[in-house]
Amino acid sequence: MTSSRARLRRVASRAAIYPALLLGAILVLAPFALGLLTSITPAEQFATGSPLSLPSPPTVANYAALGDNGFGRAIVVTALTTAVILVGQLTFSVLAAYAFARLEFPGRDALFWVYVATLMVPATVTVVPLYLMMAEAGLRNTFWALVLPFMFGSPYAIFLLREYMRAIPGDLIRAARMDGANTLDVLVHVVVPASKPILVTLALITVVSQWNNFMWPLVITSGDTWRVLTVATAGLQSRYDAQWTLVMAATTVAIVPLIVLFVALGRLVTRSIVVTGLK
Repeated sequence: MTSSRARLRRVASRAAIYPALLLGAILVLAPFALGLLTSITPAEQFATGSPLSLPSPPTVANYAALGDNGFGRAIVVTALTTAVILVGQLTFSVLAAYAFARLEFPGRDALFWVYVATLMVPATVTVVPLYLMMAEAGLRNTFWALVLPFMFGSPYAIFLLREYMRAIPGDLIRAARMDGANTLDVLVHVVVPASKPILVTLALITVVSQWNNFMWPLVITSGDTWRVLTVATAGLQSRYDAQWTLVMAATTVAIVPLIVLFVALGRLVTRSIVVTGLK
């Protein structure tokens, strides 16, 4: 009797949870579905009909029109800047995190926590100083102005990697040193392979944040040469106030690569937040 009651309670609790989860999923996914629907709706129908009506007929003309507005170049610029920032972030964050996690030097912990404390500084506070630095160096409206402020690691990335590297058993590192490995060998052949899940997570976070970066590219660039996706989409909004079908097409194009990347790396991201043991 007791087991039957417990089973009934579990069924009742699940019956209450699933509708709530379904409602949450609808609230989260509905804007994306509406945006996709709008992107394939003819501009004339969207202007005169209901935004929730199905496209009649569906069209790809909105996507084709993006090419006439230089959107293809914006995609290339965004992909290039994201790739360079990703390589720089991973390289310098790994080096700094390993130093803070495994190397002994005076003031290590104090320096680390002072650096991490800069996370409390809003990004908008540094926009003007960074702009002045880039302008004085003659880098305004250049590719390097887009990537240099984000290439050399970040407090969040270094903190994340340091905590993960501190959990790697010291016996692995001592065994590698007994085999004649130097510090760089230990980092490349022991620490980095053991940190693969957290590196993938950091890579995904970096790609998403830089792909969606808007404030800095808007401030430091002008014209079409180094315009990124976010700025190009904002330009469509101001240039075509009533053509939301074109804006939604641009937004869909910008989102698709991130969805593909998350689907491809989702399993490794999950592994990075699961408590695992090392043999």
